[in-house]
Amino acid sequence: MKKYYWILLLCLCVGLSGCSSAAPQESKGLSVVSVSFPGYSFAKEVAGSLAEVTLLLPTGSEAHSYEPTPKDIIKIQNCDVFIYGGGESEHWVKEVLSSLDTPIQTVAMTECTTLLPETHVEGMEETEHSHEEGAMDEHVWTDPNNAIQITSAITDALCAVSPDHEQTFRQNAEIYTQKLKDLDAQFASLVSHAARREIIVGDRFPFLYMANRYGLTYYAAFPGCAGESEPGAATVAFLIEKVRQDNIPVVFYTEFSNQKVAKTICEATGAKPLLLHSCHNVSKSDFEQNVSYYTLMQTNLAHLKEALS
Repeated sequence: MKKYYWILLLCLCVGLSGCSSAAPQESKGLSVVSVSFPGYSFAKEVAGSLAEVTLLLPTGSEAHSYEPTPKDIIKIQNCDVFIYGGGESEHWVKEVLSSLDTPIQTVAMTECTTLLPETHVEGMEETEHSHEEGAMDEHVWTDPNNAIQITSAITDALCAVSPDHEQTFRQNAEIYTQKLKDLDAQFASLVSHAARREIIVGDRFPFLYMANRYGLTYYAAFPGCAGESEPGAATVAFLIEKVRQDNIPVVFYTEFSNQKVAKTICEATGAKPLLLHSCHNVSKSDFEQNVSYYTLMQTNLAHLKEALS
């Protein structure tokens, strides 16, 4: 059924774009479209004022359930560079790209680095995907070192479509890459000098790449791409006992969570609930305040310092 939906939607978009092309259009500058916030933020850093960068995900919305509208597809058709995650949650991308009359520069973030299989750790709620072979975690950007690789790919794509501005793009990328290297060093230093290396997340766990990079042990209610948000009593009881046994001072929740599980654990243990932001998407107010991947990760750094003390 979903296949027929996409055929109809793509036909509609082709028709709409065909009608709009009949009218005179103003010449446009360089256009970059990113499905999710990390690609949007990286592109803004590299392109600066030389490109209009658009975020497709509606601010404040759950990233994994996003489906593009006809207007979104037309934005993709008309852009110069398209940035997307590349994971299973963006199943629609392949069909949209194959429908384009003129190929565009694309960057799939999952193709910029080595992928890790989605992991089901002790105590984690069983989901319909828990034992699915070959499922890879999509949240590669939670490791700043991977963010560097993604930024490099975006820079190459921008240089390919606008070679006259290559020097500016590469200078901007070099400055930003150094910031990301410093961020990586700050995380590594924090963990290496911390009293503990264990975190508890009363939520989904989209931080596999971060945990793997810095040697963090973790326990969570769900894996990163789980559709469920309400774990069973056994999972909550396991996490409560973990917090008590290991004297964990902080229980994390993720952005847009109802915080119910984290608060339940905290009420039972006296731990403090804190946000650990996956950077997948941001709230409307954060977006309007020009929050960036770097600033969100700096906040994560501060919250991790409290959790690992």
